[in-house]
Amino acid sequence: MKPEAQATMGDFPAAWLGRQPYGPMWARLQARAAAIAAGDAPESIWCCEHEPVYTTGMRGRDNRIVDTLPAPMVRTDRGGETTFHGPGQIMLYPLIDLRRRRLGARRYVEILEESCMRTLADLGVAAQRRCGFPGVWTGAGKIAALGIRIGQGVAYHGMALNVCVDHDWFACIRPCGLGQPVDTVARHGVRLPDDRDLAMIWAGHLAALLP
Repeated sequence: MKPEAQATMGDFPAAWLGRQPYGPMWARLQARAAAIAAGDAPESIWCCEHEPVYTTGMRGRDNRIVDTLPAPMVRTDRGGETTFHGPGQIMLYPLIDLRRRRLGARRYVEILEESCMRTLADLGVAAQRRCGFPGVWTGAGKIAALGIRIGQGVAYHGMALNVCVDHDWFACIRPCGLGQPVDTVARHGVRLPDDRDLAMIWAGHLAALLP
């Protein structure tokens, strides 16, 4: 994994932050979203990998299927159900002023999904939406999970793309409350860029799609 790096995607500062513990990163997202809402900071796209953690949304259920999880469980302020974040998974954390851009939540979710599908297409992996379920899917299962929070018109949290994450981490939960298979990019036998490079490709697609 390459070290931290920054780039500009259109008008967006984008950054690869390396491996981050979940709690401090969540606090950092909240603080930056508040600063954007106050006009004190620019919109940004942050990307990282997390130390192993299970998270669930503020109204989500605890979807574990074992008594003891192999990593901490955190109830966050995003939407969505229980999922896993950890090594082998890229997190895309856009901090976007939806109010200023006149973007509704549904359209923003569609843009996030489209940015992921375009990134996967670049790698030779065919993916699509599944009606009624947020995220991105292949024929083998869910390859990217999605959960956002909107406060004062600013969206934060984002998406998790399973690149080469160990499937055993998902075996003790019902991922996203669905109880359906989880897919990874590595399973498709494609050549994988470095995580940082792949994250910047994804950030570039998102920046190009935002109005």
